[in-house]
Amino acid sequence: MSYPIIARDFRNHTLENTHQGVICIVNEDKETIYEKGDMEKSFFYRSAMKPLQAIPVFMSNVIEKYHLTAEETALFMASQRGEKYHEETLISLREKLDVDEKDLVCASSYPLNEKPKLEYVRANKSKRRLLHNCAGKHLGFLGYTKGKGLGIAGYEQLDHPLQQEIVHYLSEMSEVPVEEIVSGTDGCGVPVHAVPMKNMALSYLKFAVPELINDEKLRNAVVHIGEVMNAHPNIIASHDFVCSVLLKDSNIIAKGGAQGVYCLALRKEKISIALKVLSGTELIWPLLIAEILKKINYRNEETISNLLQLRSENIVNDDGKMVGETKIYL
Repeated sequence: MSYPIIARDFRNHTLENTHQGVICIVNEDKETIYEKGDMEKSFFYRSAMKPLQAIPVFMSNVIEKYHLTAEETALFMASQRGEKYHEETLISLREKLDVDEKDLVCASSYPLNEKPKLEYVRANKSKRRLLHNCAGKHLGFLGYTKGKGLGIAGYEQLDHPLQQEIVHYLSEMSEVPVEEIVSGTDGCGVPVHAVPMKNMALSYLKFAVPELINDEKLRNAVVHIGEVMNAHPNIIASHDFVCSVLLKDSNIIAKGGAQGVYCLALRKEKISIALKVLSGTELIWPLLIAEILKKINYRNEETISNLLQLRSENIVNDDGKMVGETKIYL
């Protein structure tokens, strides 16, 4: 299938890049109110799945049992980038859960953000698993398996009880039968799943409209996840990143994933948006999401303005001089 163009980059009025994509917006009645591209093609959530992967932890007593703060708990949904506040919170969380860092299956990493990475390199500090972008999610997995008395070994395998529970809740949230969910392995080594774009949007709709969830315990867990994410937006990504900008708006629940996937839902408007940039780039996210919010006449202009401060339509060179522009096609 030929996918529609959602953005083009021009340098000196000459086409440089073309970005195809898929966008779906659903309302509280689960109706598609806007679509671009193939709604039936399945795409992997990548890290946009983290709020869904955290559901078993939030339905357990892990948070209360280990006296976790909301900031520590936010790491379960985070794609943290190694800032000092991330590292300190990760260390505190690991200590409270009393798990061994070597049991995390994610690879050893330097901080992702440039400043803390340079500080690590200059100080001759080694990479560590606790600094992996997904370490918080893995700590949540280990805390859950420990609290449930499940074996830690193999927690990254699809047949592990934890991973099967995640698939069950993904099916509930996305309304895709378990047998139709496509599974793969994420960059951090654990299972990640793919569903059609409309169903991806439906799964996030329930974070904004939790009354769509019949199971009270599941509904309460989903509400709690959203509250934690909004309370600690910089933990979810870091300052000056799309997720953090959106989550500072208490009306929005949002999380991005690798390779161009982004999901967000609006509580007052009771709508959800899922998108995939097929080039895999994240660079156009701020501009694309800002244009979508404008299209639906979103009233919080500050949120739109903050997104455009991350990336405007102007393309600039290393010296800050405007040399081109990005155009969005909705």
